[in-house]
Amino acid sequence: MSFGRTHSLSGEQVAEIFNVRLRPHLPKYLSKVEPNTYSVRYVFLPFTGREPEPMTPERYWEDPNLAFKHMDEEAGRAVADEAEYDLREAARFLLDNVYTEARIEWRNARHIAELKTVVQDTGARWKAHNLAKRACEAAFAYLRDPAAATEWTSAISRLVDAQGTYMKAAGAFDERAQEIAETHDRHFHEEMLGDNEALIAAGYPDGKDWYITHSDYYGRSYRGEYDERTLAGRAQSLIKEQEEHVRKVGSLAGGAVS
Repeated sequence: MSFGRTHSLSGEQVAEIFNVRLRPHLPKYLSKVEPNTYSVRYVFLPFTGREPEPMTPERYWEDPNLAFKHMDEEAGRAVADEAEYDLREAARFLLDNVYTEARIEWRNARHIAELKTVVQDTGARWKAHNLAKRACEAAFAYLRDPAAATEWTSAISRLVDAQGTYMKAAGAFDERAQEIAETHDRHFHEEMLGDNEALIAAGYPDGKDWYITHSDYYGRSYRGEYDERTLAGRAQSLIKEQEEHVRKVGSLAGGAVS
C-alpha cells in the first residue's frame, strides 16, 4: 500500500501504525480505518458542525513511537534503523491525514448546519415568486387580447398591480438567496460541498431549483437598480420592457389608448 509520495506499507504495518503508534493521538470520533491499495479511507462519527474544529495534537512528534532521529539522539535514546524511521514518517503522515480528512467533514457539517438556520421559508418565497411572475406575464399578455380594448384602463391597472406583486416577491426571494449565497461563501474551502449538494444535505432537495447567484450581485446599485443577475433584476428588466411596450402602443395609437 502506498501513501503520499514515499510511503509503501504492508497491511501489517498499517495495522501496527494505527493500533499502536497512533492510538494515543487518534480522535475519539474516528470510528473506522479502511486501508485500500493506494490510500486509507477514514470513517468518522457524524459531525454536527458545532464541535470544536478537529486539530492535529500539538507536539505529537515527541512521542518516541513517532519521533525524528535527531530527537532520539537529543533525548539519549538508542538510534533505530532506517526502516523504523520510515515507519515513523509514514505514521506522522497518516496522523496528519486523519485530521485533514476530519476537518473537511467538520467544515462541511458546519456549512450544512448554518444552512439549516438560514434557509427558513426560502421554498415558499420561491413558489410565491414563480406564481407572481406568471401572473405578471399573463396580465401583460391579456393586453393583446381584443377584449382588453373594452377595459383598457382596468387591464393596465391589473398589470401594474401584478408588476408590483412580482417585484416584491422577487425581492423577498433575493433576501433569502443572498443569505444562502453568503453562507456558501463563509464556508468556502477546497473540498467544500457544491452549493446544491449542501442544500440537499441540509434537507432541502428542492434547493437545486432555486435561482441563487453570487452574493456580490445582490442589493441595489448607486443608481437604485438591481443587478440583472438577481431575480429582482430580472423582474425589473421585464417590467421595464412591459412599460415601454405599453408606452409605445399608446404613442402609436395617437392617444386613442390611455
